[in-house]
Amino acid sequence: MGMAKRKYSKRSKIEPAVLTVPFVLPDGAAVSTIDLSQVASLINRRFYRQGINWAVAGFKVIFPGNATGSLSIAQLPNTWIMANSWEKSMRTWSKMNREALAETESVRPKFLDFKIYADSAHHTAGYGANLLPIDFAGTPVTVGEWSASKASIPLVSPAGAFQPGETVEREFIAVGASYPGVSAATGFDALSLIEGYAASRGLPNIADPNTPSDAPDIGGGTPENWMQAIFNEGTDQASDVLEDLTTENTIAPYPFENDGTHTDTMYPGGANQSPTLQYHDSAIISATTIGGVTTLKGGNFPCGLIRIASVIDTKGTILQVNLVPGNHRGYLCESMTEM
Repeated sequence: MGMAKRKYSKRSKIEPAVLTVPFVLPDGAAVSTIDLSQVASLINRRFYRQGINWAVAGFKVIFPGNATGSLSIAQLPNTWIMANSWEKSMRTWSKMNREALAETESVRPKFLDFKIYADSAHHTAGYGANLLPIDFAGTPVTVGEWSASKASIPLVSPAGAFQPGETVEREFIAVGASYPGVSAATGFDALSLIEGYAASRGLPNIADPNTPSDAPDIGGGTPENWMQAIFNEGTDQASDVLEDLTTENTIAPYPFENDGTHTDTMYPGGANQSPTLQYHDSAIISATTIGGVTTLKGGNFPCGLIRIASVIDTKGTILQVNLVPGNHRGYLCESMTEM
């Protein structure tokens, strides 16, 4: 009796995709960036948008001989701030394109995609400096087009008047301050997603609740807070409690603009608070490392952007990135709009 074939729906099918991706790390001290969406597009010959939150099973560093050195990995901040900054920036950029294409939809590029740089260092180097995967013979793959998105901003005079026909184009970085400088690789300055998001939002109240100064006045014959004074029981307890409640824990536990100390926005990942990528993991490579292999933990990487800071004294060191199979065209990942 033959076994019945199990039927799989098209929805649950996991498409074939390359899951083990090797890179050659530069020798000496180097800062490199990997863009997993660019890499997946190259090794699978199909288009993956950059706006994906990628799952990575882990990293493996394979080094020859008696290599020594260190390796650290960073990523875009894994925070609600990064998620909301990316989505609001993407929707602003999309609206700009929709308005421009309103009467000429036929010229819309097939592979139009919101692509950003991780930070000012990535922007300075350009996508041309991204690490590329190698094949079994150690040869890097050949790249296709991978173009950064741009915002076209109408110029306004100091008096607030528009200057007809005058615009300036900027690219995008995820973290740090806006306008880090014109990139020698791209020829454009850049806008910070997190700084732009912070500038578009309201600020917390200096005190919440912002209680009246008369709130703890419940003593004597003429109390201003007479509703509370009615329940006095001959002790100072209620007054003491109200004093604590109106003076403590009323200000947010994080710094913010106009909080009495700071005069500019203080969003993590912006210009003034942790203006760098988020630390992920690191390892020390020594000549006594067993088998010449070091592993680092996996995780999720917003926009698939991975920063590698390495100091390795030997050529031919391999960084192996292990991806996770899933239902998004072969990989476990989700849209940045779901982050």
